[in-house]
Amino acid sequence: MKFSKLGVVAVIAVIGVYIRAIYFTPFDALQGPAQKILYVHAPSAWVGLYLAFGLVFITSVLYLWLKDPKLDRVASSSAEVGFVFTSVVLITGPLWAKPIWGAYWTWDARLTLTLFLWFIYAGYIILRGAIDDFEMRARFSAVLGILGALLVPFIHLSVYFFRTMHPMPVLLKPSAPSMPSDMVITLVSAFCALTLLYAWLLHERYLLATERDAALEGRS
Repeated sequence: MKFSKLGVVAVIAVIGVYIRAIYFTPFDALQGPAQKILYVHAPSAWVGLYLAFGLVFITSVLYLWLKDPKLDRVASSSAEVGFVFTSVVLITGPLWAKPIWGAYWTWDARLTLTLFLWFIYAGYIILRGAIDDFEMRARFSAVLGILGALLVPFIHLSVYFFRTMHPMPVLLKPSAPSMPSDMVITLVSAFCALTLLYAWLLHERYLLATERDAALEGRS
């Protein structure tokens, strides 16, 4: 993987924000050091669930309409990168939950729905590797990608619909964030840094998909 200018900026941003999170952002008064997992967990959820799978939804819908192979490549690339970020969410969540909730896992509505979404996109990736015919693979993948992405709004609203151990939003509240300004700055910086990292990984994965498709066309 080549480090383009975007890649260099993304990596520097990620390193910088987590140096700030570890050494220059205060501990939470109630949760202590465990709260700092927030700066990985929440931005990864933003990138994986909302940004990456949101792009999968849009490009999959457009592919079914326009049949443009570029849209299929964007969708598959975003799905794979989003799958990685969602895996980070499912790893950091239990690590944070153990000292705060007393257990690594509970069948909390948001946790369960996120795990279900993870399995859907794992199936998406497996499906793409199991079908050789390009048009069939792209069409089936688009349908599965759309169905998976439709679960994201339910994950977001689960804290309102169900009794869940997850808190209500603390950053995007109608009034004001329920966090000190130092924490807000670090969290917003982490959102921006991981968004840059996603953009770089998506770009590199798209280039790889383009080269792979070109090689397959050359053999046929």
